[in-house]
Amino acid sequence: MASSSDFDDPQPSTSAPKSCCPICERWLPIAEIELHVDECLTLSCVNDGSPAKQQPMSNTPTSSQVPTRNFSIFERSPKPAKRARSDAAPVATVTSSVNVESANEITNLDTDDEEEEIRDQSKKLKLTVPTPKAGRTLSLSLSQESNVPLAERVRPISIEEYVGQEQIIGQNTILRKLFDHGTMPSMILWGPPGCGKTTLANIIANRCKQNVATLRFVKLSATMAGVAEVKEAVKVAKNESKFNRRTILFMDEIHRFNKLQQDIFLPHVESGTITLIGATTENPSFSLNSALLSRCRVIVLEKHSVESMVRILERALPEYKAVMVSTSLNNNVPDISKTPYVPRMIVHEETIRWLAETCDGDARIGLNSLQLALSSASTSNPPSSTVSFTDSLKTITLEDVREGLKKSHLLYDRKGDQHYDIISALHKSIRASDDNAALYWATRMVASGEDPRYICRRMIRMASEDIGLADTNALQVATATLTAVQSVGLPEADCIIAHCAVYLARAPKSREVYEAYKRCRAAIDGWKGPMPSVPLHLRNAPTKLMKDLRYGAGYNLLHKDESGLTYMPDGMEDENYFSE
Repeated sequence: MASSSDFDDPQPSTSAPKSCCPICERWLPIAEIELHVDECLTLSCVNDGSPAKQQPMSNTPTSSQVPTRNFSIFERSPKPAKRARSDAAPVATVTSSVNVESANEITNLDTDDEEEEIRDQSKKLKLTVPTPKAGRTLSLSLSQESNVPLAERVRPISIEEYVGQEQIIGQNTILRKLFDHGTMPSMILWGPPGCGKTTLANIIANRCKQNVATLRFVKLSATMAGVAEVKEAVKVAKNESKFNRRTILFMDEIHRFNKLQQDIFLPHVESGTITLIGATTENPSFSLNSALLSRCRVIVLEKHSVESMVRILERALPEYKAVMVSTSLNNNVPDISKTPYVPRMIVHEETIRWLAETCDGDARIGLNSLQLALSSASTSNPPSSTVSFTDSLKTITLEDVREGLKKSHLLYDRKGDQHYDIISALHKSIRASDDNAALYWATRMVASGEDPRYICRRMIRMASEDIGLADTNALQVATATLTAVQSVGLPEADCIIAHCAVYLARAPKSREVYEAYKRCRAAIDGWKGPMPSVPLHLRNAPTKLMKDLRYGAGYNLLHKDESGLTYMPDGMEDENYFSE
C-alpha cells in the first residue's frame, strides 16, 4: 500500500517515470497511461452514474485512498455536443441527475434539437430525464430573463418582418425596389425616436451578410466614434473596393457631428468609395451640411400608427410565452391549438391597444412598457405545480397595467422641430379663429414642458399681428397674461395661458397694420441711393443755430388736411402703404 507521502508529492519517485490518470487520478507508467485512460472512459459510468470501482494496480494508490471525480454527461458522452449558438450564453454543465423542474440546471436549451440531444445522451448513459409538465420547457425561467431589452430581442432581421413606414418601404415603392436589387443609395434616415431607423439599418446589414462577397456593412455611432474611426473605415473600404466589394457605412446620430466633421464624408460619398446611411432625429436642413445633403437622399420616417404598434407588440408576446385574446372571451381559455408554444400568460387585446395608444408612436417605449408589464406579472405569485393548466395561466388585464404604466412623456424638444412646429400651429389656429385648435396646441405645449413665458411672448405678437386694430384690447390681454404667468408660475398659470389663447382666437381679426408695415419695410429696404432727408418743418429746433437754419419753421398743430404741410419726404408725398 502506498504511503501518505506518495500523495504529497506531485509525482512519486519510482523506478520508471509515471503520469497521473485524468479520470481516476492514479499514477501509472507512461507506457500504460493511454490504455488505462481508454479503460476508464469505458468503465467509469454505471447505471447510477457513479464511477466503477477498479482493482488497484501495483505501486498506485487504491480507490479508497484517492477520491474519484464526477464528470458531466457531456464530458463522458462519445458523441460531441452541438456547438451552442453564437448569440447564446455558454451551455451550463448538466450533471447525472437531470431535473427539468430546476431551470438553473439546464440553460439555453431552447430548441427541439438540443432537447433531443440531451435525451439521446442520457439514454446511452441509462439516465432518466423526466418529461416536462404542461407549461414547462427547458428554457430559462422568467426570473433568469435576459438583460437584453425586449425591443432589441424582437428587432426584425428581414424586410418582410418590418412593420410600418409603408409609404417608403412598402411594396412597389422606389426604396423597396432598390433594396430588393441590392443597390442602396446614400441616404439620410430622418424621423422621431423609435420609428425604425436603426432597425432598417440592421436589415440592410443582414442583407450584406447574405452577400458578403460583394457587400460589406460598417456600423458607427457619432456618440462614440469620431473622425479617426471614419477615416479608418474609409481606408478599409478603399482596399475592399479593389476586389469589387462595396462598403455601406451606417452612421447613427449623424447630427452629433458638426458641419466641419461631416466634411469627412463628402469626397468618399462623391467617389462611391462608401455608401453612406445616416440616421438622425434632427431636421437635416439645419443639422447637416448642405453639401452632404446634396449627395444623399433624405428619407422621412413618421411615428408608428396605433395599428402598427399593435402588430409590433403582438409579435413580441412569444418572448414571454404569452397570447393575446379578445376581451369578449372574458376568463375563458383561448384556442391555443395553433400556438407553437404552451402559453403561460393571457393578455387582453384592450391592454395591447392601450399600450399602443400611450407610447406616442415610439416602438421602443411601447416594447419596454410591455416588457415591464409582462415581467411584473410573471414574478408575482408563481403557480403551484399541482394546479390545473387553466388555473396556472396568468391573465393580464388593462386594469393591471394602467396604474403602473401611465403616459409620462410627449415627444417634444424645446430647441427642435416640435418646438417650432407646435407654436406655428398655435399661431395659425388663432389666426383662423379656431378656438378649439388654439386651446389644444397651447395645452400641448404646456403639457410638454415648454417655457410658459415663451408661449405668452408669442401670443403678444399674435395680438398685434393678427388682431391689431380690430380689438386693441387683445394686446393688453396678452401682455397682462405674461405678467400673470411670471407672478404665479406653473402649474397655476396653465389656465391663464388657455384663457389668453381662447380670447385671441375668438377676437375679430385685422392684419391691416401688419401688412402696411411689411410694404413700408419693403420700400425702405429697396430704396436706391441715399435715404431722403426729413423736411425742415418737421425737424426739431432745440438750439438757436437750428432755428437760424429754419428747422421747424412753419410747423403747426393742425390736421394734415388743414395744416397745409406735408409729412412724407420730398418726392414721396403720394406714397400710401395702406392701399393694395
